[in-house]
Parts: sequence; C-alpha cells; structure tokens
Amino acid sequence: MNGEVLGLAHNVGDLVEFLRRAGLEVEPEDVADSPLIDWRGAGPGRWTYESHP
Repeated sequence: MNGEVLGLAHNVGDLVEFLRRAGLEVEPEDVADSPLIDWRGAGPGRWTYESHP
C-alpha cells in the first residue's frame, strides 16, 4: 500500500485483514472485483472465498 509491503497473503482472509489494518473495509466476496486491489501475478482466480460459521 503506497509502496509499502503489508505482508504475504495466503488466502482472501489474509488480504481482507491487511486491507482492514490499512483502514479499508472490503468484503471477502468482493475482493476479486475491488478497484482497491492491483493484482500482480496469479490474480484473484487463484483463491476461492470460503465462508466459515
């Protein structure tokens, strides 16, 4: 974010948490289409969102 690495996300939940810590609220199911994310490499199709109770 702004040139700073926030961490290495291994799943959508990790990415949503990094965004939350940066003050951005994004729902996990909206990650793939969010204009807030600049996908590099594999992209959002590499992960799937799983809802946990």
